[in-house]
Amino acid sequence: MRTGATGPGPLARHRALERIWRNPGGLGRLQVVNHSVVGRRFLITGMLFFFFGGVLAMLMRAQLATPESAFLSHAAYNQVFTMHGTVMMFLFAIPVIEGLSLYLLPKLLGARDLAFPRLSAFGYFCYVLGGGMLVVSLLMGAAPASGWFMYTPLSSRVYSPGMQADVWLLGITFVEISAVAVGVELCVTVLKLRTAGMSLARMPLFAWYMLVTGAMIVVGFPPLILGSILLELERAFGWPFFDPGRGGDPLLWQHLFWLFGHPEVYIIFLPGAAIVSTILPVMARRPMVGYTAVVASVIATGFISFGLWVHHMFAVGIPQMAQAFFSAASMVVAVPTAVQFFAWLATLWMGRPVLRLPMLYLAGFLVVFVFGGLTGVMVALVPFDLQAHDTHFVVAHMHYVLVGGFVFPLLAAAYYWLPQMTGHRPSERLGQWAFWLIFIGFNLTFFVMHFTGLAGMTRRVYTYPAELGLAGFNLLSSFGGFVMAMGFAAFAIDLLLHYRYGEPTRRNPWGAGTLEWAMLSPPPLYNFASLPRVESRDPLWHRPDLPGSMAGGRHWLGRPRNGWQETLGVDPMSGEPHSIVVLPGPSWWPFTCALALAAFFVAFLFSAYAWAAVGALAALAAALRWGWDNGLREDAPDFPAGDGVALPRHDHAAAPPGWWGLAFALVADAALLASLLFGYFFLWTVAPAWPPERFLDAPPWLALTAAGALLTGVLAAHGARLRVGAGHSASGWLWLAFVAAVIASAGFFATPVAGDVSPSSHGYAASVAALAGYAGVHAAMAALWCGFVLWRWRFGFVSALRSLDLRLLTLWWGYAGATGLVILACLYLAPGAFAP
Repeated sequence: MRTGATGPGPLARHRALERIWRNPGGLGRLQVVNHSVVGRRFLITGMLFFFFGGVLAMLMRAQLATPESAFLSHAAYNQVFTMHGTVMMFLFAIPVIEGLSLYLLPKLLGARDLAFPRLSAFGYFCYVLGGGMLVVSLLMGAAPASGWFMYTPLSSRVYSPGMQADVWLLGITFVEISAVAVGVELCVTVLKLRTAGMSLARMPLFAWYMLVTGAMIVVGFPPLILGSILLELERAFGWPFFDPGRGGDPLLWQHLFWLFGHPEVYIIFLPGAAIVSTILPVMARRPMVGYTAVVASVIATGFISFGLWVHHMFAVGIPQMAQAFFSAASMVVAVPTAVQFFAWLATLWMGRPVLRLPMLYLAGFLVVFVFGGLTGVMVALVPFDLQAHDTHFVVAHMHYVLVGGFVFPLLAAAYYWLPQMTGHRPSERLGQWAFWLIFIGFNLTFFVMHFTGLAGMTRRVYTYPAELGLAGFNLLSSFGGFVMAMGFAAFAIDLLLHYRYGEPTRRNPWGAGTLEWAMLSPPPLYNFASLPRVESRDPLWHRPDLPGSMAGGRHWLGRPRNGWQETLGVDPMSGEPHSIVVLPGPSWWPFTCALALAAFFVAFLFSAYAWAAVGALAALAAALRWGWDNGLREDAPDFPAGDGVALPRHDHAAAPPGWWGLAFALVADAALLASLLFGYFFLWTVAPAWPPERFLDAPPWLALTAAGALLTGVLAAHGARLRVGAGHSASGWLWLAFVAAVIASAGFFATPVAGDVSPSSHGYAASVAALAGYAGVHAAMAALWCGFVLWRWRFGFVSALRSLDLRLLTLWWGYAGATGLVILACLYLAPGAFAP
């Protein structure tokens, strides 16, 4: 490694990088895509939603403080109850996780930004606009009132007329688009954008946790997106997926919801555990014990969590064999969690812990979450769950898990990283007051609920009779809730005042070993003046001189050039650099695309379907224009990167971040299709009136034509890629792939019509239309993509070295072809196989 500075001096280098990474001001702030800014926006917005949800919780506790209270009406309580759960689960917990990860990951990994800065900005706008729809509906008295879980048939058109349920379905779908986009961002950033030498075995534990969390978001959120789409289709057009009178089944909604809902518990817990695994070794003043075991336990938790969803459905009448399996799985998941707990305790035992303010909140986490875990084992047992299922015992358990597993670590994270974010320390005294008020108030509120639940206090009801004898317990619980609210108010005051009145902090005040403390506080927009080669999991403990040498430009990418926002692209396993990733700068297109999607959702909400189509087309046009900015129009040589190595630009490399991004997006797409196929066969086996009297009657030649077109398109896309790789023109192959996509799309869209099945007549017909529509949309997207690549070919964006457009097209075509053939088999072959 070079020992002398390269390029300009530290001050000149800083000024040059500041010019390159500068953000616009005024209204132009809507263009900002820098990860530090977007991450802070997620965090601040999520905390605002948290305090809004807390106000709703106080309203509920005021209503339940006394029996037969008239503080809230039945209708108002249902809206408040629904919105409290919705805000806390969808608008606070997940977005704050995403915001913290977006802000921290590049700094921990030694990168200058995320893999797709514009994608994360787009995700933020989707989150704000979708969440805004829900909050505005409550302020207008039109909020959803069917519970944050929206169980059918209560949420169907018959029992929830008007648009209240539609607000939830469309708003949550909009927010979930944001979540999946950020999930893709997290996965690709961790795998591809690290500093030199940071192999998987040297990654900070926080990055491992967020890699697993991002993958869980990518796989776990599509079932809820699908369920919301299907329920909205039923409410808007009468497609009876959940109507047992027409071949649907309301339990399908519960399956789809909890296929998302139980992994989400661990999607919330794992980032909390990531915070613990990052801060606790610093407070213990020694490296984490059992690094490899912790990584293995995190991965195991991610896998096992997808096998627990029926844990929430023991009371719906599922077979005893299924109950036994999911009960066992619910207890098995405690094993990898216990591995992490023992690693934390061993780290404290073998270290020299100091009880600083972040450690105080971690101690609160350890106490509260252990109680939640113990009651979790209790409700995993079917006989006990049948007794406690619909009572306040479950409310207490859920809050002990979620607040203990996430909120306490989040508060620890705030006090730990605020000095890094702002350059000022919060108040130690006010932080301690906030902790004790929150800790005492929380336990007063929810510990009591275990007893009220066992005594028969049911959840989801707005009042209770005095004869139950629970007035004293409920009053104590409500009092605790207001004490807890005072604690969060103290925390909020500390946050607001610390920047102006807080003591300025020095670099790395905690003596941590991770790279985010190698930069100035607050950090510059470019993070690092040069990117180091790391040789351990705690580089600042291994090399205390690293901050100075990084500022001196003695490492990778120490010389600013061409106005490019550069970072390293690395091999996912070894962490060895293989390309220079040139990141996009500020842009209006993420905001424009999100705004067009908002127009689509709002128009659909008011049944203005023509305007909804206009919004969808506008969003598609914005996305295409967004994609047009990527790439070069001429081949570029390799550029000096550092350590005597020259590297190509990422669009000249073999596996750039864009390819990985599409791959993870297709994993999410496949999870949605798998959920749709699950629904198709679930209804086939359990729904009333299945199979229907007449199956799909489309002519066989239609299926053969669609299958032939799919295979032709896949081969043509591969042929175009091979032609370009050999230095020849690929326009003929691209036109063939385009025509094949049009034919396949037309064949799928024609299937329900040619088969004479009306989607509103029966659950089978609706399922056929949904599957055919899925395949048709993907084939249509393949046609659009072929046209887009042809246009970029004409303008010089594609060559033998710059073939990323064709590789992405080939990947899409491969997925569309494979899934299209699977759907054809389900539509044309499965009916005969399942017919009696």
